[in-house]
Amino acid sequence: PMRGRTWLGAALILGAQLRALWLAAAVEVHTAKEVVAVNGTNQRLKCTFSSSSPVSQQLSVSWNFQPEDLSAHEPVFYYLKEPYKPPSGRFKERVTWDGNIERNDVSIIIWNLQPSDNGTFTCQVTNWPDVYGTIGEVRLRVVQKVSFSEIHFLAVAIGSASVLMIIVVTAVIICRQRRRKARDKSKEKESLKMGEEKEPIPLED
Repeated sequence: PMRGRTWLGAALILGAQLRALWLAAAVEVHTAKEVVAVNGTNQRLKCTFSSSSPVSQQLSVSWNFQPEDLSAHEPVFYYLKEPYKPPSGRFKERVTWDGNIERNDVSIIIWNLQPSDNGTFTCQVTNWPDVYGTIGEVRLRVVQKVSFSEIHFLAVAIGSASVLMIIVVTAVIICRQRRRKARDKSKEKESLKMGEEKEPIPLED
């Protein structure tokens, strides 16, 4: 029994050490949790990583995409010594490399965003011997463009409100100035009247 406990304790210690070693050697990937972009524009999906090992020639980067309907993952981009664009699929001719391996940056740019691009992009990095680690996820939300009529209406509304505010402020200032002048004139008349009353009446001979 004693020997069994010894083996069990050794196994637990070894497991803890292996886990600590795996965590120390794992690649950590960092991405934004959510990105919102306008339909028809281009969007940079930022992805950076940290590794316990120097960047090797075997470093690889895999970008994948899962639509909102949770259908199968689709390849978006691959990097191994050099960028590889997807030969087919929805992202063909719509994705370019925008990373810098020396700066641990493995970002990409998606061009001409469409509503069908709504979904989750994953960024995975392996850097031998760090072949395990976290997978970065970016949820992309593509919103519709604001139409010109809406922009025009908004501009007119803001302009009208600004003009109305200027008119109101100007009217208030003018009214205050007029009241102040009227008050000053009234005080001046009262002071003149009081001065006349105080003047001595000359005695007749």
